[in-house]
Amino acid sequence: QVQLVESGGGLVQTGGSLRLSCAASGRTFRANAVGWFRQAPGKEREFVAAISWNGGTTYYADSEKGRFTISRDNAKNTVYLQMNSLKPEDTAVYYCAVDRRPWRSNNWSRVAADFGSWGQGTQVTVSS
Repeated sequence: QVQLVESGGGLVQTGGSLRLSCAASGRTFRANAVGWFRQAPGKEREFVAAISWNGGTTYYADSEKGRFTISRDNAKNTVYLQMNSLKPEDTAVYYCAVDRRPWRSNNWSRVAADFGSWGQGTQVTVSS
């Protein structure tokens, strides 16, 4: 079982940037795609971005395209989410998780139930 720990959240003004990290320990996740999700108070958890097992391909929710960049460093067992041009509606707890399905090219999922080994989350608050 892989354990994930998110970090890098905080309070930022509108238009600011944050870089989230998702560090893995235990069993490696190098063979799996990894995703970022977020959950705002009173709302369901929603997909943000995902990255293939080798970092070669990425997939984003439409609202994050051009503002967020997901990347990974398998040597460090870490996945990152660079968030730029942040908006108040980006305020949420951000989670990373491992796609439990065997990797297949362009077979992306936005469904939280396809992911596991959820971290505890990191709070991102964007002030207006």
